[in-house]
Amino acid sequence: MAYQISIQFFADLNFFLRSEQRERPFLTLLYPPVTIKHIIESLGVPHTEVEAIVCNGRSIPFTYLAQPDDSFVIYPPSTLPNGIPIVPLREQLTDNPRFILDNHLGKLARYLRLLGFDTLYPRDHLPDAKLAQMAHDQQRVMLTRDRGLLMRNIISHGYCLQTKDGVEQLTAVLRRYQLHGEIRPWTRCLRCNGFLQTVPKTQIIDRLQPKTKRTFNEFQICIDCEQIYWKGSHFEALESLVGLAQAANVS
Repeated sequence: MAYQISIQFFADLNFFLRSEQRERPFLTLLYPPVTIKHIIESLGVPHTEVEAIVCNGRSIPFTYLAQPDDSFVIYPPSTLPNGIPIVPLREQLTDNPRFILDNHLGKLARYLRLLGFDTLYPRDHLPDAKLAQMAHDQQRVMLTRDRGLLMRNIISHGYCLQTKDGVEQLTAVLRRYQLHGEIRPWTRCLRCNGFLQTVPKTQIIDRLQPKTKRTFNEFQICIDCEQIYWKGSHFEALESLVGLAQAANVS
């Protein structure tokens, strides 16, 4: 027999809801048995966006089976309930999370690598199932604008970006995962994600254009793809982005 429950979503989670469901409790009709995880995702909210679930004043896991007249409050990482011991919904991330990005976030991948974060961005446009499996197998955080991808059970950690702007996406990821203290700029290849190391000019001089040979003396090289880096015309713009990311820690 069908029954009703009350549910309310806090803060950023309202982004995923219909306008009439935002910023207030609302009723929804259920046909048992149904878990709270299923209820949350049926309303359009990926499970990866949820950090805590409170039912009738106590914290519960995703596997909780909803009962008639239950009252749920759903919290994102940015806003957690006070005075209630929280039941963890997933294993905690490592101190320095690794990322995998879906097919439309190339600019964000470049920015994250610039700041030194391990960021996998497949060059081929892979299907969602393959991306999800890679995220699971390699224990990476899935970054995407596709909420459906994050609703796959195999993904435990992920973030649904709410903007198309690359710099705003970067700022959001740094804030979500509290990464400002982990920024290590110019340590990873922007093209392939490999580590960079200093290389003597004499070792790569045959690969340099004449103007570059005359003007620059300090170089780095990717240990994987052998891409060469130097402080050319592109450097100031990228260094400005690094400064912006580091300064965001005080906001």
